Amino acid sequence: MLVKIRRGWERPEREATDESLFHGRREIVKALGLGTLLLPATAALLAGGRLARAQAGDDPTADLYPVPRDPRFTLDRPITDEMLATRYNNFYEFGSHKEIADRAQALRIRPWEVRIDGLVEKEFTIAIDDLLRRMPLQERLYRHRCVEAWSMDVPWSGFPFKALVDLARPLSGAKYVFMQTQADMETMPGLRQSWYPWPYIDGLTLAEATNDLTFLVTGAYGKPLPRQNGAPLRLATPWKYGFKSVKSIVRFSFTDKRPVGFWEIVQGQEYGFWANVNPEVPHPRWSQADERVLGGGRVPTRIFNGYGEFVAHLYDGMQGEKLFM
Repeated sequence: MLVKIRRGWERPEREATDESLFHGRREIVKALGLGTLLLPATAALLAGGRLARAQAGDDPTADLYPVPRDPRFTLDRPITDEMLATRYNNFYEFGSHKEIADRAQALRIRPWEVRIDGLVEKEFTIAIDDLLRRMPLQERLYRHRCVEAWSMDVPWSGFPFKALVDLARPLSGAKYVFMQTQADMETMPGLRQSWYPWPYIDGLTLAEATNDLTFLVTGAYGKPLPRQNGAPLRLATPWKYGFKSVKSIVRFSFTDKRPVGFWEIVQGQEYGFWANVNPEVPHPRWSQADERVLGGGRVPTRIFNGYGEFVAHLYDGMQGEKLFM
């Protein structure tokens, strides 16, 4: 007799609340911190919807969406309203504040090429449309936890990072992969902040990259990924703080040396390589014990963002490492 053992990320489909049913107008206004400014908030959210629909129209891969949902990856709390998830964004290339969605529309998403290099059998460059049409696209419901102690729950579309590793065919000496964000001075005004170490980079071990949870995102909410969320290709590692999730990726480089990420360069005492979520390890300037859910209240934070039973083994024997910063 075959007995199916449900994994911790797996929840009955009925427990994943449809986005159209989630959150009233009052909750959205509260999440945006606008108090009683109801009409401006409503206008902003409606503008966000028009913005998302317009973006889908200029993406040559829009016909691929929506993609089938993988039933293994569901949530134990409601999906964040799309307007919130697409209007409250960190993307320092467009500014060091959250309201960058409109500015990010300047990002040129076509033509777009992805470079695969370093310790691989053969270095190559591939057009994003060709890459997406070769990959096994699916939808996954993931929790996302920012190091700033806010969180959201998003239906990402994309493909397992392992599929890209298989395509890249790294050599036996490769132990890490680092990713690089687009850096276009003409469209990304944040690059003028010369005190930052542009371009944005970060990395994973190959063991992390090929873990079942590690996902390369190409869409959200059944549509191509919005520019402000990292179009046309970004990373999702749901057990890590969000700064690890590189946006608008143009390069994957396989190496035998551990990469030093953007925020690790900026402030290594606060942001390390591993960046695994742990409520017991505070940020030097704030607690990580709980988090503010966009559109909701505060909830306790879980170690590895609730995915520990599937990733904790990756860090066996690393007691001397700063795994949770």
